[in-house]
Amino acid sequence: MKILVINSGSSSLKYQLFDMKKGERLAKGLIERIGCGGPKDHTEALKKVVADLGAPKDIDAIGHRVLHGAEIFKDSVLVTKSVLATLDKLVKFGTLHMPPNIGGIRACQKIFKGVPNVAVFDTAFHQTMPDCAAMYAIDPKYYKKMGIRKYGFHGTSHKFITAEAAKFLKKPLARVNLVTCHLGNGSSIAAVKNGACVDTSMGLTPLAGLVMGTRCGDIDVGAVLSIMEAEKKTPEEMDALLNKKSGLLALAGSSDCRDICAKAGKGDKQAELALEMLAYRTALYIGAYNTVIGGADAIVMTGGIGENSSEVRERIVKRLGALGIKLDRKANKIRGSLGVISTKDSKIPVVVIPTNEELAIAQDTARIVGR
Repeated sequence: MKILVINSGSSSLKYQLFDMKKGERLAKGLIERIGCGGPKDHTEALKKVVADLGAPKDIDAIGHRVLHGAEIFKDSVLVTKSVLATLDKLVKFGTLHMPPNIGGIRACQKIFKGVPNVAVFDTAFHQTMPDCAAMYAIDPKYYKKMGIRKYGFHGTSHKFITAEAAKFLKKPLARVNLVTCHLGNGSSIAAVKNGACVDTSMGLTPLAGLVMGTRCGDIDVGAVLSIMEAEKKTPEEMDALLNKKSGLLALAGSSDCRDICAKAGKGDKQAELALEMLAYRTALYIGAYNTVIGGADAIVMTGGIGENSSEVRERIVKRLGALGIKLDRKANKIRGSLGVISTKDSKIPVVVIPTNEELAIAQDTARIVGR
């Protein structure tokens, strides 16, 4: 079975083609500048994908990364007219990402006629959270009328590394307890108990939780209101400030962790502060989630930073001494590969596991189509 995986953004389209029978990736690519000097829309972008792939005629199914499934879609789903109509209603939960996600699906329906499309949701893995973790302490009418609650994101990555961690630890998926840390330009942590998510750091939107590349993470709403009042900012302007002009970028002048580590190494105090804030917030969530799940079988790190930044990992692990965790500095030198970076006598192992969201989407697509 050959599965095409599509990740449609507002101005770009990433794709990968997998041969699921052989377990191989056959192709990958990126179409940029959609509507900005490149292809005029996602349909034109998909035509370029077809050209890049050599007009493939043996694609069995197409899997799409979709930002938000709200509470309606708790699992990946075969796209039908009814599903598309429902997705249109969920645009309010992600006005930047959902329209291109849906646009990619509709484009595929035009270009690859008769080929089934599957929507794979960033929020699905987190739908097992109990209400005490998912609900906000505000008037329930806002949940009932507007669906205001915590949803969480990066679910495809958290789900993938949960399964990979269970294999690595040689434990049944239904019995594995983990704190999974997806650390990159966008970052989130999940508490996984018996293979299911019971809490996660992102909320209604991807803004909450950790210090990220351009997002501030957790912040007192009072601070937001004070800035809006003092500078007469509109909601749109405040949204841009918190999501695109905050985080590591605001603290250290760059959203790239490699640049910040280099600057900190040269004595830049703001870069040092940015790294310490990132490590502190991450360790804070790890400690809390370890308690929530009753003790982790492992702490798992993944994502661009989690897989590759030995310095950030060291700063985080050094803050976990109260959990009986010790860093193996030699083992911590790994980049982009699977391995344990804690010492053998650590009470909880810290494991680096590379994520593969595209493969996870392909696997889910094959599962849904094969039903």
